[in-house]
Amino acid sequence: MSEQQSDTAATDTKERSTQDGDGARIPEPTDELVTTHHVLQTPAGELRYSATAGRVVLREEVREDGKWTGFRAKAEMFMTAYVLEGVDPKTRPVTFAFNGGPGSSSVWLHLGLLGPRRVLMGDAGALAPPPWGLGDNPETLLAVTDLVFIDPVTTGYSRVVEGGKAGEYHGFQKDLESVGALIRLWTTRHGRWLSPKFLAGESYGTIRASALADHLQQRYGLFPNGIILISSVIDMGTIRFTEGNDQPTVLYLPTYAALAHYHGRSGDRSLADVRAEAEELAARDYPWALARGARLTPGERADIVRRLAAVTGLSEAYVDQVDLRIEHQRFFRELLRDRHQVIGRLDGRFIGYEPDDAAERPSHDPSNVAIHGPYAAAFNHYVRQELGYESDLPYEILTGRVRPWSYAEFEGRAVNISSMLGQAMRHNPHLRVHVACGYYDGATPYFAAEHAFAHVAIPEHLRTNIEMRYYEAGHMTYVHEPSRLQQSADLAAFVQATVG
Repeated sequence: MSEQQSDTAATDTKERSTQDGDGARIPEPTDELVTTHHVLQTPAGELRYSATAGRVVLREEVREDGKWTGFRAKAEMFMTAYVLEGVDPKTRPVTFAFNGGPGSSSVWLHLGLLGPRRVLMGDAGALAPPPWGLGDNPETLLAVTDLVFIDPVTTGYSRVVEGGKAGEYHGFQKDLESVGALIRLWTTRHGRWLSPKFLAGESYGTIRASALADHLQQRYGLFPNGIILISSVIDMGTIRFTEGNDQPTVLYLPTYAALAHYHGRSGDRSLADVRAEAEELAARDYPWALARGARLTPGERADIVRRLAAVTGLSEAYVDQVDLRIEHQRFFRELLRDRHQVIGRLDGRFIGYEPDDAAERPSHDPSNVAIHGPYAAAFNHYVRQELGYESDLPYEILTGRVRPWSYAEFEGRAVNISSMLGQAMRHNPHLRVHVACGYYDGATPYFAAEHAFAHVAIPEHLRTNIEMRYYEAGHMTYVHEPSRLQQSADLAAFVQATVG
């Protein structure tokens, strides 16, 4: 358990107020921040650090009739910052981290992998009972970089100001701008413009992080040193099953094969062998067969049906019935139907049960159900009892209140920010990218990530700036303890290698 003492702090802001629609005066919000001090024992020695948690007011410049009239408070964003004490902040790296959703708080990376404290919940097949637990994280990335966890508007404790419209922030561009504004604000207030900087995102957070690299460079001249992308998707066309788009059908195949192997549908073959066979099929013959459509001969169709069934663990009859196109939710329901079980989407190692066995798709994600409770319990305890931040608001772990989410910038085409990442890397040739994938991740499959990054438009000599790492885990790779330990070491090595 870490030691702690606390003090409160708030930035100075002018006392101002605005009017609501009825003319009533609304007090101008101010920052609400609490700082505590801790000591963490690690195998490499003692870490003394401060933790600052609370809401920071975001203000936008206001112009009326072409005249600048000041700043107007628009949102209050929750963040938790960990800063190592007794070191030179100019040389100390800082990592800004967030999750995805859209609609997710940063709790997963915060208490699952990167922060100095972590959730103790067990794993697939050996889950701990409620109320679970919270323990030290000796493998925290804080050993090599300061950490700032950010909750986008409407997630966590982040909200628009009283009288504001939350929907303004529920979309690609405004989300990008608000998170970017908070990063600039924290960097400026803490004198960290000369610190090496990293962006870390998970799931939709990888879209955010990749686009942010470009946005921060263009908007503020803030050039990051590295991007950490966990369970990555930078091209949604690779994972969205829509009519006429066979990309996801093909790119999910190696994940199906890995899941079939995990659940004993591949005999005594190794995971590596099963994946290699599925990857070869997905790289050549499978997309060719789908493109042929009705032009496939009976013999060609029978051959592809047989091969698909062999790698996915499904019956040849099922593969034939779905016209060779295995949709992911249907796969999660079908694979273990004969055992009266369904498998998870976020992490296919988890199994669950349905009211009956006839449904086409699962009614729930067993992995999400297993993970949500432990993280909710841990954070709600931790933020009050250890970080000293009090709020009666519900902490929105993962909320649907951000929907509908606007992708207006991509109207008529798939959401794909590869061009933004490519531009960021071309303009900043020192920018390095770390991509982490779980073999059992049914939300952002690893073969789709490989495909997307192979199509980022960068010169050949910059390809070495992108590194890929793989784990026998799901979407939240760190739920699997061996993967968590290896991933922690891999991330520390990435940060250290990037800053030299």
